[in-house]
Amino acid sequence: MFRNEKSGGHGDRSVAIGAIDMAVWDAVAKIEGKPLFRLLAKRCGTAADPRVLVYAAGGYYYPGKGPEALAAEMRSYLDRGYTVVKMKIGGAPLAEDRKRIETVLKILPPGCKLAVDANGRFDLATAIVYANALSAYDLFWFEEPGDPLDYELQARLAEHYAKPMATGENLFSMQDARNLIRYGGMRPDRDWLQFDCALSYGLVEYLRTLGMLKENGWSWTRCIPHGGHQMSLAIAAGLGLGGNESYPDLFQPYGGFPDGVAVENGYVTLPDLPGIGFEGKAELIDEMRGLSG
Repeated sequence: MFRNEKSGGHGDRSVAIGAIDMAVWDAVAKIEGKPLFRLLAKRCGTAADPRVLVYAAGGYYYPGKGPEALAAEMRSYLDRGYTVVKMKIGGAPLAEDRKRIETVLKILPPGCKLAVDANGRFDLATAIVYANALSAYDLFWFEEPGDPLDYELQARLAEHYAKPMATGENLFSMQDARNLIRYGGMRPDRDWLQFDCALSYGLVEYLRTLGMLKENGWSWTRCIPHGGHQMSLAIAAGLGLGGNESYPDLFQPYGGFPDGVAVENGYVTLPDLPGIGFEGKAELIDEMRGLSG
């Protein structure tokens, strides 16, 4: 699909090709009568593990949504079996964000963690101010503090924030990912990589990215894909990634898991459905059939 194309300047084509690529892999796995994660493990020489860590993403800003409502949202995720929850920061003054963070931290049971996501809002000076403040907390990660292509910001921020950071969801090729590894100051012993196969030319390009990471001393377990979709969930199970994002209450019916799959102690166990397993979620497959009819 990408033959004879110039590299770089990805735009919407990386998403279009990614969707087609994943549809092909879904069909190939269905033809073989296997779950995609087991097909990938066999082809890539990895050990398939249907049990995958998932975290609950949410914590958006809404008019009138104060810290108490945020805590109630996060508590609902914990009640559904999640042990890692994520909220947004950077959309309010730092003092207000600190109050929001501290409110959520107070309700977390032992062993549970909070991640925070700035969605690329900060310049370097603001990112450093936030990093200094966030260093007081035991967070799962500090995500995407600045522009995803500002590798210098990411690298310099590591000088101020010793705890785990995460980024990569808005990098759309192996070359982008390689530049992050080369110039972004990411630390393979603690940081997390969030490349999303559906946004970045699909599984073939994702495998190239994983190969690059291995060459540079990164474990694939440091990859937790962005997006909360079942395509990357299957990849996580088949290739031994560190987990996958999840949106329990947003972007339905496209997010979530097959019917009957529950989160238990932070993990889901994928059923042996052929392909990606869309057919296992009745609301989703009805939506997809309606769109294609």
